[in-house]
Amino acid sequence: MSRISTDEVARVAGLAHIALTPEEIERIAGELDVIAASVAKVSEVATADIPATSHAIPLTNVMREDVVSPTLDREEVLSQAPASEEGMFLVPQILGEE
Repeated sequence: MSRISTDEVARVAGLAHIALTPEEIERIAGELDVIAASVAKVSEVATADIPATSHAIPLTNVMREDVVSPTLDREEVLSQAPASEEGMFLVPQILGEE
């Protein structure tokens, strides 16, 4: 038996000012039933002795130490660019053009 009726879907859609066709209402009611059944199934197996988790396996951040190293020479890099101005790459303007 359906837990979420098509009437309920139509009522909520109306409250949200969402226009749905009868076919969409029927489809969404079915999809919401599947979601509700899945949540109910998880609720059945969730017990107090099982801790809540957000991931199946523990996550840890893997970070490396910051190491200062030599960088490229600005003038050498800019000499390879098609155009530069005031120590920066010069690129064509793309915003604000009509």
